[in-house]
Amino acid sequence: MEDLISAAAKVLSVWLTVVITLIVLPSVFGVSLGISEVYMRILVKTLEWATIRIQRGVKQEQAKALKNSAFGGIIQRDETTMEKEIAGLHRVDFELSDVFYFSKKGIEAIVEDEVTQRFSSEELVSWNLLTRTNVNFQYISLRLTIVWVLGVLIRYCLLLPLRVTLAAIGIVSMIVGTTLVGQLPNSSAKDWLSELVHLTCSRILVRALSGTITYHNKENRPQKGGICVANHTSPIDVLILTNDGCYAMVGQAHGGLMGLIQRSTVKACPHVWFERSEMKDRHLVTKRLREHVAAKNKLPILIFPEGTCINNTSVMMFKKGSFEIGGTIYPVAIKYDPQFGDAFWNSSKYDIVSYLLRIMTSWAIVCKVWYMPPMVREEGEDAVQFANRVKSAIAHQGGLTELSWDGGLKRAKVKDTFKEQQQKNYSKMIVRNGSTGNLSMGAESN
Repeated sequence: MEDLISAAAKVLSVWLTVVITLIVLPSVFGVSLGISEVYMRILVKTLEWATIRIQRGVKQEQAKALKNSAFGGIIQRDETTMEKEIAGLHRVDFELSDVFYFSKKGIEAIVEDEVTQRFSSEELVSWNLLTRTNVNFQYISLRLTIVWVLGVLIRYCLLLPLRVTLAAIGIVSMIVGTTLVGQLPNSSAKDWLSELVHLTCSRILVRALSGTITYHNKENRPQKGGICVANHTSPIDVLILTNDGCYAMVGQAHGGLMGLIQRSTVKACPHVWFERSEMKDRHLVTKRLREHVAAKNKLPILIFPEGTCINNTSVMMFKKGSFEIGGTIYPVAIKYDPQFGDAFWNSSKYDIVSYLLRIMTSWAIVCKVWYMPPMVREEGEDAVQFANRVKSAIAHQGGLTELSWDGGLKRAKVKDTFKEQQQKNYSKMIVRNGSTGNLSMGAESN
């Protein structure tokens, strides 16, 4: 028994030595030994080979159908706006057959609406040796099956233990480091040490995800006293951004491990955590955020205005609260590559532990980040208009679909007031084309 314990201790010692030497220490100094680059090249070649094998194993018609279903969905919709479509329906007078247009739109929404699909994982054109696509590939070839089995062994027997080890080192370092720095008196040295701890631990945690991140336009990185807003796909969005800079976080105070991290980090960095009761008081939240922004020496606030995770195919409505604070807005667009791993957190389907397990058994997290030029509220522009302008810029830069729907529809029903507003819009469209006017004139003549 003692020999077994001794052998296990030696294996653990060697394992930690290798991990710290080859991954943790380079992360501390912000350098790479090239291991991740070699891994990504091998992974890309493997997935390219797998794609070719799959294409050989299915008929051309099936491949075409897969492409259409993955990118176009079940229903092929026209890009023409509803106003133009309705205008084309009316020649002179209103016709009863015009009702069929709205019936068609209603059936399309029931079969495949543009909102619900944003709360499920993005479909892939080809199997990435992780999950199955909607065509449900089964057996293609013996070689492909062998590669898939080897992939499972590598992901669960090598990558998962490695990533769990790195995550544990990163989290413990974050808690211990920020707690120690938090004991120091307020000074420029404390701020520098705090940023160093946050940046170093974020780099270690990104390595725990095999993160490969490309940052564009670094000259536009958020500055102190500003507000950084970004589209929201996953809790790891925070790590993606803090890997390249430090931010003050805004959010609800939690318990458990997350609460421990929050309480330790706030000692070293001016994060803004609210109790559940305070989160309901919008004026109190706005006041505290304004106080933070007014101090130009404090780190930029990081906010995700959508308020929920979207599957990275679109950008949904931005809550106006972030844009009522004042100050300079620094938009950031984040786009993940789902071919290497699905970063989207479907919180209604997976709890945080299940989600992290899926992430840590993926091939890698690959994404691009675009820092965009700062934006300020224009004269005569209200908070909603400003939020929509920033949202449009982020969607355009990230190649995402821009939607006006509220991400809160993931869990809530559509409000009656919104339904009434849509009914009014339909009525205005019909009136604009003269239909209602013609009917009323006919009634008066009778």
